Amino acid sequence: MFDALTDRLTGVFDRLSGKGVLSEKDVTEVMREIRVALLEADVALPVVRDFIAKATEAATGEAVIRSVRPADQVVKITYDGLVEMLGGSGEPQSLNISLNPPTVIMMAGLQGSGKTTTAGKLALRLVKERKKVLLASLDTRRPAAMEQLGMLAEQAGANFLPIVQGQAAADIARRAMQAAKLQGFDILILDTAGRTTIDEAMMAEAAEIAKISTPSETLLVADALTGQDAVRTAKAFHERLPLTGLVLTRADGDGRGGAALSMRAVTGLPIKFLGVSEKIDGLDAFDADRVAGRILGRGDVVALVEKAAQELDIAKAEATAKKLAKGQFDLDMMADQLAQMKRMGGMEGMMGLLPGVAKMKKQIAESGLNDKSFDRQMAIISSMTKQERKKPDILAASRKRRIAAGSGVDVAEVNRLLKQHRQMADAFKALSKNGGKGFGQMARMLGGGNLDMGKIAQMTGQPAPTPEQLEQMQAQLKNMPGGLPKLPGLGGGGLPPGFNPFKK
Repeated sequence: MFDALTDRLTGVFDRLSGKGVLSEKDVTEVMREIRVALLEADVALPVVRDFIAKATEAATGEAVIRSVRPADQVVKITYDGLVEMLGGSGEPQSLNISLNPPTVIMMAGLQGSGKTTTAGKLALRLVKERKKVLLASLDTRRPAAMEQLGMLAEQAGANFLPIVQGQAAADIARRAMQAAKLQGFDILILDTAGRTTIDEAMMAEAAEIAKISTPSETLLVADALTGQDAVRTAKAFHERLPLTGLVLTRADGDGRGGAALSMRAVTGLPIKFLGVSEKIDGLDAFDADRVAGRILGRGDVVALVEKAAQELDIAKAEATAKKLAKGQFDLDMMADQLAQMKRMGGMEGMMGLLPGVAKMKKQIAESGLNDKSFDRQMAIISSMTKQERKKPDILAASRKRRIAAGSGVDVAEVNRLLKQHRQMADAFKALSKNGGKGFGQMARMLGGGNLDMGKIAQMTGQPAPTPEQLEQMQAQLKNMPGGLPKLPGLGGGGLPPGFNPFKK
């Protein structure tokens, strides 16, 4: 969602980094460019004015002008300003869970904003927290809205209030409250009706439901791709309903991101969640620090580790590690690794969470590494027999033609996959020698922040970058605050103290 803004800001700071000393004229020029970047990202004008005024005052201070690395100071000021705009530092906003169940969560918003899908996603999060959840659809107007929520409830492992045809929304709310109390539910999620535009009938119905259910949380669901319309919608709902927070859907889209930066500042309401995919688990807690880091190209290593913790099959990973330690790496194992990457968001999703990668988009695109290439590789492997996956050396020309036809590619692509697998298998075999000392050396190389792209390309079988590309990548990594993040098990450090992605 913030790609365009990230590209603009990264370009501004790259030009700034070459200056050893900053004048007030330099700061003024930089702030003008940041102002244009924010406006192009569809951030509300009053929000931009306030941001630039505060940032300019901080950036023209004597401590910045005379600092050893003034460009870094300006980046930090911009980062701090973005964090403040998005709601401030600290723990992500949590839901207000009542001590006297059931806790009522009311979903509001325009039709098409993603209320129903978000209700199902939120139910899944709460079920994972061992809450007993009841979903109730109060949308009596949209065709099949109730059936849709019922299917989402089943996917989430939550309960669904039975449908009574012809019942009004207010009566459904009363029935849901009674059922939640009698059946001992911890959480009741009410999915209200929407309209394509704001009208008095919708607002009156929503206000009546809020009066009946007295929700602990009234969440406004807004589509991030609608830009400033989402901000106007938030203000209109806030005037009529006791809103407690915002949920921005389609945050994985290619919109300009201005709504996310504006809504918190304009309404004063915290953004509590971001809808990051169409899947039922595609709802992330909103964290201002981490979103600001992504905007400035710092990535989000914590999110990457959390994804790994959620998707990693510990038993399978241990079995794979034992095989690799013996130098074993067949095509089934390669397919497992590709599938693992797909579950974690694919190549684009994972690379987007790594610091500094925004500057390498061109090199990554030229390398041919993308989610479509992974899909083709998985299709090729799926077209093989079990014996062929275990022993690819038996693949003669006739077998390769059959596999190519079955996976919809040409034989040359099958050969490329087999060559890549052979290179990876040889690399793992070399690393497994001398009791697996090679794996320890690779871990120290990665964990220490000395990223040797040439060696990694050799080990993975991917095309090595040119000397110019390698020099550029290494320079970018050196310029990153703190250098390359050090992940657990690869040198330690780099994550917040006490961070444990496996803790429930």
